[in-house]
Amino acid sequence: MTTSLHVHSLATRWTPLYAAACTRMARVFTLCTPRRQALLGLAMLAVLLWPSVRHALEASMARHMLAQFPLLLCSGALLAQGLPGFARAAVSRWNAHGISGLVGATLVLAVLMVPRALDLALVDPWVEACKCAALVLSGAALRLSWRAAGLVVQAFFLGNVLPMTAVVGQLYIDSPVRVCNAYLLDDQALLGGWLVRAAIAIATLWLVQVVCAMARREAVHAPPLPPSGRG
Repeated sequence: MTTSLHVHSLATRWTPLYAAACTRMARVFTLCTPRRQALLGLAMLAVLLWPSVRHALEASMARHMLAQFPLLLCSGALLAQGLPGFARAAVSRWNAHGISGLVGATLVLAVLMVPRALDLALVDPWVEACKCAALVLSGAALRLSWRAAGLVVQAFFLGNVLPMTAVVGQLYIDSPVRVCNAYLLDDQALLGGWLVRAAIAIATLWLVQVVCAMARREAVHAPPLPPSGRG
């Protein structure tokens, strides 16, 4: 009973703000049609693959993982929105509940967090091409899988990726030697700190989203309050 009242209190307080934010986001996505999102993703990918931009991002270990990786994921997510209906149907047949897509994205991120993979991407064009393609495909997989996954599968995915990210970040901080030959120790420690912060921030944002969704659901199904009697 106490938990229900607490959730109802949260619903009363936060649901209007959450609904307003969702409405505003819905308007933004309505303006960004699937075709526009796909074109934006293609333009973003072209900029990221431009040699001068790519070299600038990869010159720093922190920019390599904290800027280039997320931007390539984002470009893939935008490109996925432009897939025709038959392609989405074909994907959904092997991606029930978003499990296959999220598992694939987890494996890609796990491999690319290995320091040796970063070193090879800088010196081997084939590894660099595979890295970029894998991140773009992972972004598309996340876009096509996230909503279908539901809270339980999302929690399982984040419960694997975020602790892994935080552990890798802490190892980068604590390591007394360079784990990547191409980057300095200070840059490595900087990346480690931001990886830990990013893992905490993403976990917090997801939990806030879950609480807001539960509060909104509780507000919808909550029984009306009885009228106060007058003596």
